[in-house]
Amino acid sequence: MSDEPILVGHVGAAHGIRGEVRVKSFTDPVDALADYGPLDAGDGLRLTIERMRDQGTMLVVKFREIADRTAAEKLNGRDLFVDRSALPEPEDEETYYHADLIGLDAVDTAGDLWGHVIAVPNFGAGDLLEIRPVDGATFYLPFTRALVPVVDVKAGRVVIDPPEGFFREEKPEEGEDGAEGDEP
Repeated sequence: MSDEPILVGHVGAAHGIRGEVRVKSFTDPVDALADYGPLDAGDGLRLTIERMRDQGTMLVVKFREIADRTAAEKLNGRDLFVDRSALPEPEDEETYYHADLIGLDAVDTAGDLWGHVIAVPNFGAGDLLEIRPVDGATFYLPFTRALVPVVDVKAGRVVIDPPEGFFREEKPEEGEDGAEGDEP
């Protein structure tokens, strides 16, 4: 388990004139953001949630330390962190924090090392593992049970099982992807 602070949210734009901000929560459930005590917003700024409400995919949050829109606007773009010790321990071996995956070895089903997990991004279509291979450019692998059948945090590894041709480097034949040679 890492001692690094855990990213739990990201502050967006100010909302209204009373110091509220929009926050993208990375907790599950999203309102668990309020369960972990003061949030670290960088530069020594600690923020305490006074109240919040759900607004679609975002939360609207009023922090006790932020009194007006001007102060709220200064928070835009800040990440919110909590100390790892503020989070509950995973309930079982099938449960883990994304931060626990960073640094794990990525091995194939034969046990051959492919690289190391360096990030777990989600660009809107589901979690991905970003893997830095032993040599070459990093790559993304969808974080699904089919492609990542084993996650063993204690052993320090994930087992990946990419399908044949997943890392195809040749370019598609003309017309194969519909981009070239087709009439408008």
